[in-house]
Amino acid sequence: MTGIIDIGGGLRGIYGAGVFDRCLADGLRFDCCIGVSAGSANVAAFLGGQKGRNYRFFAEYAQRPEYMGWRNVVQKGAFIDLNYVYATLSNADGEDPLRYDRIAAYDGQMIVVASGTDGNPVYFTAADMAQNDYRIIRASSSLPVICGGCTIGGKTYYDGGIADPIPIEKAFAMGCDRVVLILTRPVDFAVSDGIDRIGAAALRKRHPALSQTLLSKAEHYRESLDFALKKEKEGKCLIVAPDDCCGVEMLTRETDKLRALYEKGVADGGSIRAFLQTETV
Repeated sequence: MTGIIDIGGGLRGIYGAGVFDRCLADGLRFDCCIGVSAGSANVAAFLGGQKGRNYRFFAEYAQRPEYMGWRNVVQKGAFIDLNYVYATLSNADGEDPLRYDRIAAYDGQMIVVASGTDGNPVYFTAADMAQNDYRIIRASSSLPVICGGCTIGGKTYYDGGIADPIPIEKAFAMGCDRVVLILTRPVDFAVSDGIDRIGAAALRKRHPALSQTLLSKAEHYRESLDFALKKEKEGKCLIVAPDDCCGVEMLTRETDKLRALYEKGVADGGSIRAFLQTETV
C-alpha cells in the first residue's frame, strides 16, 4: 500500500501544492493520503483532481485582507480567517469550490490530522467531512494565536502539527509499505521550540495538556524525522523537501518567493514516479 504525507507549514505549504500538482500531471495515485495543517488542504485538492487550485490559495487569495491580516484580529479575533478560506471560498457556491464529489469517490484512505485539547492526535477521515463542511481541514490548520481553535461535535481541535507533526509512524501502522513524505523545510533544518513557547503560553490556562504537548513538538518532529530517514535508507520512504525555502516563512506573502517555492515543489515532485515504480524488498 502506498501512502503520501504532507506536513504543511503555513504558506510554505505552497511547496506541497507544487508536489501534488506534479503528481496530478504525472497521473500518480496513492492508497493513503495524510494531511497535517495546510497539508490537509493540499491533500483535499489533490484528491479533487484540482491542479493549480491551492497555488491560488497560497499565492493569490492570501493577499486579501479577508484571508489574513490585522483587520481580522480586530474584527474576528484571529489573524487568519479559516472560515473565509474553507467555507466562503471553498464551498460549492464559493469562488474556488473544492471538488467534494471526487474526494467522496476516492477509494483509498484520507486522513486529516488534528490535535485534541487533551494533547493527543486525532485522525479524522473523509467520512468526517461533507459537502460544504470542511471543518476537519480547518481544525487541522487551526494554529493557536494565529487562528484559534475549531469546534466539531462540541469539542475543540487545533493544528495537527502540535500532536503529530510528522505522522510517518501512523502511515506505516495503517499498512503502508511505501510512503512519500513532503516536508516544507530542508531535511537538515534545525527545528527549535521558540515560536511554540509563545503558543504554549497562550494555551496554558485553558488547555494545559495541549500546551505541554506543544512544548514537546520540536522534539517529536526530530524523532519522527529520524524514523523517516531510517525508512528512507530501507527504500520504504521518499522524503521530498526543498533545498531552501526561497525566503518563505509561515506567513510570507511575497508572490515571487511563493512562486519560486511552488516551482521547487513541482520539480522535486518529479522523483516520486520512479520511487513508486521501484520494487520493494
